[in-house]
Amino acid sequence: MNPIYERILVPTDGRGPSTNAVRHAVGLAETYDATVHAVFVIDTSTSWLTVSKSDVHDTLWAIGRKASEQALQGVETVAADADVDLVTEVLEGTPAEAILAYATENDVDLVVMGTHGHSAFERRLLGSVTQKVAGGADVPVMTVSDATERSD
Repeated sequence: MNPIYERILVPTDGRGPSTNAVRHAVGLAETYDATVHAVFVIDTSTSWLTVSKSDVHDTLWAIGRKASEQALQGVETVAADADVDLVTEVLEGTPAEAILAYATENDVDLVVMGTHGHSAFERRLLGSVTQKVAGGADVPVMTVSDATERSD
């Protein structure tokens, strides 16, 4: 049985790997006449060490909002060029959790995400949003790397 995708979710931060993921998601949407859901997650999670969570939240939101506009504008351009239906949304919270919740709430069929060239140590220390989404998603997750970040 061939997969049929109606709703494809592509989280983006506007950088290389997620830009490649956007191109893949839009290409799949062209093939399957699907709608692309592009999301940008503003990470407003704060540590218990934060003096004023409210001030930090507001600052993170302001910075993230500007970055989200730039990242999602890039998706809008790619989707418009391909004549693909697009839904964009800015989310906030812990990125992996927000992406997984959006995928469930919007009944997406596929998540397409970029991967960064982190070492095993960096992944262990920092975690990986893509890794967490892939491990927690109820739908297939396609990972797309950035060839420019590869070190052969």
